[in-house]
Amino acid sequence: MSPPRDTMTTLLGRRYAAPFGIAPMGASALSAYRGDLVFAGASAAAGLPMILSGSSLIRMEEVRVAGPTAWYQAYLPGEPARIEPLVDRVAQAGFDTFVLTVDVPVSSNRENNVRNGYSLPLRPNPRLAWEGISHPRWLFGTALRTLRHHGMPHFENLDATRGPPVLSANLIRAIGRRDGLAWEHLELIRARWPGHLVIKGILSPQDARIARESGVDGVMVSNHGGRQLDGAISPLRALPGVVAEAGGMAVMLDGGIRRGSDVLKALALGAHFVFIGRPFLYAAAVAGEPGVRHAITLLWEEIHRNMAMLGITDLAQLRPEMLMRIRGG
Repeated sequence: MSPPRDTMTTLLGRRYAAPFGIAPMGASALSAYRGDLVFAGASAAAGLPMILSGSSLIRMEEVRVAGPTAWYQAYLPGEPARIEPLVDRVAQAGFDTFVLTVDVPVSSNRENNVRNGYSLPLRPNPRLAWEGISHPRWLFGTALRTLRHHGMPHFENLDATRGPPVLSANLIRAIGRRDGLAWEHLELIRARWPGHLVIKGILSPQDARIARESGVDGVMVSNHGGRQLDGAISPLRALPGVVAEAGGMAVMLDGGIRRGSDVLKALALGAHFVFIGRPFLYAAAVAGEPGVRHAITLLWEEIHRNMAMLGITDLAQLRPEMLMRIRGG
């Protein structure tokens, strides 16, 4: 009888039940009631990590209590006076991994959001009102339920103190000049942060090398869901070059992961772990924490099934030779 298939994965010194987790998603509590707590509870129950976005709407201290496997992700301006107090707050909340997103120096031109009327801060208008009225399940189950029990949502985790409400016209000013963020600020975080430090948004092997030389523990290969530029290399194509420069750093990937086969492709190309966003957000919006747990189970089962098809029992047995490149890829 063949040995059982094992999906246990070690990442940054911690064992997880599978090689995937939940990516940071800003303002997810607008899509699913108490969305960040939903992700934290479901991921902790499954033995997986989730990453709390800095642009989230539930206090990080609450999320960390609900999910002891949660990480924190920051969008930071190049201002030490704001960086240092936030780093201290994250440490005091009990997080052991700090993720710095570096691929959003300015707001992107998200034409799809312009077409569908979505923006942050939220701007009340007839289109937004109609969307609420025509989606009563969301209106009563998420929007009005949140207002009734918790008041107007605020950006709770951008800084060491509470941020502006989701309707605030001052949100962009509150975010600060992220285009002023530089490697020197990463080194400031490294000197102050006692836990694991990860950079999210790397596509360049040269940036991976600088990150390694700056004392970073891990990098996340990502193009931010393809939303920052009208054309960019996919994380999967960028992955081998980053792996070659990683040295002892952990290499993670997010973006484009939808099936168990996608997870295994990334691992075969050298990633240690992957993070997945939108599929879990959809699951949370439809069915809350049970929905996210179901989505986790579906992905987990696909990984097991695909490992069996490949004839492997351990993720360490994955090799690039198991993939076939097409169209000169």
